[in-house]
Amino acid sequence: MVTDNSPESANQFEADLMWISKQPLIPGRQYRIKLASQQTTAIVTAIKYRMDSDTAARLAARTLHANETGRVYLYTDEPLLFEDLDNGNNLNFLLTDWQTDEILGTGTIDFVLRRATNLKWQALTIDKTFRSVQKKQTPKCIWFTGLSGSGKSTIANLLEKQLYQNNRHTYLLDGDNIRHGLCRDLGFTDADRVENIRRVSEVARLMVDAGLIVLVSFISPFRSERRMARELFAVDEFIEIFIDTRLEECERRDVKGLYAKARSGALKNFTGIDSPYEPPESPEIHIQTALLSPQAAVADILKRL
Repeated sequence: MVTDNSPESANQFEADLMWISKQPLIPGRQYRIKLASQQTTAIVTAIKYRMDSDTAARLAARTLHANETGRVYLYTDEPLLFEDLDNGNNLNFLLTDWQTDEILGTGTIDFVLRRATNLKWQALTIDKTFRSVQKKQTPKCIWFTGLSGSGKSTIANLLEKQLYQNNRHTYLLDGDNIRHGLCRDLGFTDADRVENIRRVSEVARLMVDAGLIVLVSFISPFRSERRMARELFAVDEFIEIFIDTRLEECERRDVKGLYAKARSGALKNFTGIDSPYEPPESPEIHIQTALLSPQAAVADILKRL
């Protein structure tokens, strides 16, 4: 349990969690934690083990399903204060959906992870402002989302070409390319997709900090993870572009033959077929490819940038 000599606040914990939602727990996904009168965004960074309900055996697990209990590592965006908590009696918390506030799980914090107190942000002399001035531009993250085959990579590539010709310093992070290296260990389950977006979001943040205009072209099917990415940036630094193409048109193109494989059952967890795509509700830019050619889409994006 958290003891009297624990730090007054912390943001990383080990906890017991009982999951009650019909939708499985996905490590890396943002939830809301409620502890006493405090609440903030929380992420289950990993599941240490799942407890077998019949034998109490500790089992390896990548997720928790309804009525399963596990030992988890928690990270919170803002430190939780313990000075007003009565040791052990008020360490019970709720995890809720960040959008609907539905209760998803209940748990108890066991102890603060030591690494939570050992890490301090290192202040550096050269920061984003200096790097931006040097490059004579305002750094941004331009995030393209849409179905496979929607035209994200084509439009992002054309946009980067135009920005380069305008003497802008850019970098394009493409979903397929990233999976050849940084994310080569990930598959296409929901949990792997969440981790895929978490990693690329952090890379994009570093690139924006370097003063670059970074273009990110990923299916990024879930609103929760796109929201997580957005929150890493200042208000005007993140621009979400929805490349809106009908599923039928994406299938007709099927440049990589992926839809055919998914329809035949040879490719599982494919977005739009047996895995959902959640379209943006209020993107900064909405490109309907049925109305605009890739070149016209780029011209429209440049106007709005």
